[in-house]
Formats: sequence, structure tokens, C-alpha cells
Amino acid sequence: MSMVEQHVVERVGWLRAAVLGANDGILSTASLIAGVASANGSQQSILIAGVAGLVAGSLSMAAGEYVSVSSQRDAENADLDRERKELATQPEFELQELADIYVKRGVEPSLARQVAKQLMARDALGVHAREELGISELTTARPITAALASAASFAVGAAVPVLVALFSPEGRATILVTAASLICLAILGAVGAQAGGANVWRATMRVTFWGALAMAITALIGHLSGQTV
Repeated sequence: MSMVEQHVVERVGWLRAAVLGANDGILSTASLIAGVASANGSQQSILIAGVAGLVAGSLSMAAGEYVSVSSQRDAENADLDRERKELATQPEFELQELADIYVKRGVEPSLARQVAKQLMARDALGVHAREELGISELTTARPITAALASAASFAVGAAVPVLVALFSPEGRATILVTAASLICLAILGAVGAQAGGANVWRATMRVTFWGALAMAITALIGHLSGQTV
């Protein structure tokens, strides 16, 4: 029975969107709730703000990711169209171009040309997309997948501060939401660093610091606004 290796690059499109969405969902919604709570908002207004932030943020992330990845896909398609025309009008030039790529990687010139000729006979556009343009089935842009992953991960992340605020005692929402959100951000940062082979401690401290700073500033603005109303 054959074994198939699984690589992170196979999930790079939606994985990037998911990590970004979860971080943004926790941080932006927690900051919004902390700001409203610090302005002496009622339990109802805090929950309304949290749910509104969850819904609006999810839709915004989905739309932004879709537009961004669609632009990437359009650029890839334009490059493929240009390559397709060059293959039709300049086959010899494209053959030599592919052979030169293999020569630069250490393949002997005559062998490089032979390999290039065989690969182009099977799938000329596919091999040029991979070797010349860096476009493959694994890394090609998928706007809908990225948009759905981004929206779902934002909603999951945003649900944390909303649920904490829902069950927080009167007047304790700011402290409890901030604490729970920072813990979740730290865990997410550590998991992301571990998966990417980065320094876990540095990544955790970085995301925790900036999360705490963002929530502190928002809470301060909410407090000052509440004092002037």
C-alpha cells in the first residue's frame, strides 16, 4: 500500500487565513467589548456590541480575503495566458528556457534539455507554470476557500470574548474578557509558532503584548468616553 506525505504547504492558503482570522476575531471583539464595558455600558449593550463585532468582522474578513486572493488568482491567470501564448509562438525558446532552469540547478546541459523536452511533451504549460512561474496545484489561489476559512475562524475567535462577557458578573466584563482573550491569544500564538517551526516563546510574547496593548488603549478610550457622557 502506497503512503502519501502530507505537507503544510498543501494547506497554506486556508491555513494562513484561518490563523489571521482567529487572532483578529479574538482581539478586535475583545477590544470592542472592553471599550464598551469601560464606558459603563450595560450588560445588554456589551453583548450587542460583541455580537455585532462578531458578525461584521466575519463578513469583513471574508470579503477582504476573497478580494485579495481573487486578485492573486487573476495575476496567476494572466501569467498562465501569457505563457500559453509563448508556448504556441516560441516553442524552441520556451524549451531552452526550461532547460536553462535545470542547468542552474546543477543538471548537465544536454541532460537538462532532454528532461525539459520530455516534460514539455507531457504537459508544457504545467511544467512551465511550476518551474518558471512558481504556480502549482498546491499553492494556487482559491478565493472561496480562503474567504470561508477567514470568516469561520474570525467567528470562532470572536465567540470567546462574547461568551465570556455573556457569563461575566456585572462590572467584571472588562477584566474577565481581557484575561480570557489574552490566554487564548497566547495559546494560538504558541500553536502557530510550533506548527511553523518558529520560536514559541517569542511568538507567544509578541502576540500577547500587542493584544494587551490594543485592549488597554480601547478600554482607556471607553473609560474616558464614559466619563464625558
